[in-house]
Amino acid sequence: MGTVTTSTVTSNIVTTDISLLRLLQLSSVGLPVGGFAFSQGMEYAIDQGWVKNKAEVSDWIGLQLQQSVARVDLPVLRLCMAAAKQQDTERLFELNDLVLACRETKELRLNDTAMGEALFRLMGSLHIDTPFKRLDEMSFVILFAIAASHWSLKPDLASLGFAWSWLENQIAAATKLVPLGQTQAQELLGELQTDIRHAIAMSLTIEEDRIGAGLPAIAIASAQHETQYSRLFRS
Repeated sequence: MGTVTTSTVTSNIVTTDISLLRLLQLSSVGLPVGGFAFSQGMEYAIDQGWVKNKAEVSDWIGLQLQQSVARVDLPVLRLCMAAAKQQDTERLFELNDLVLACRETKELRLNDTAMGEALFRLMGSLHIDTPFKRLDEMSFVILFAIAASHWSLKPDLASLGFAWSWLENQIAAATKLVPLGQTQAQELLGELQTDIRHAIAMSLTIEEDRIGAGLPAIAIASAQHETQYSRLFRS
């Protein structure tokens, strides 16, 4: 029986395997962009008793996934990957302005730009070029798309990774805040996986002039969270 060496294993890794590894790297909760620090208004909703248990967490997250992530983040992600592939700098700045304009509160905008700034610094260390400068307000979605394009990920795969990362961070927040047990958190991850597939499918139907979301309860929760007396999360 032949000896399996490192070179043997490496030669068996095909392009799709490498893409998957890059996707896991980009969507990992270990990516140092601070996604764990943001509840996107959920902390206020739980404090006020709007969300009290696993079923209500599922409804809160599922609605946001379908009516916000699918209608703003994922369509912009796809458009940005196309612009990055064409090296269309002006288009990237337009899309960055568009997605930031869709953030309905100061905290939701901070969530996006703080994670964007962290990813910008990381991309510099990974030698991934962007047209943005350090002092620019940068959306995390835009930079995620640029990194995904740099690593030649397909848009559907990048959308899957982005949505999964968002979902995992939201459930992690709920686990601390409701609180939920680890088993319930895993059950939620399993149940909401179907919603990710539906969100990606929906995002394909959203034309650029229809990009936008309106979730009043989340906007109110996020705005009220800015002055909440005691907080675990930044937003």
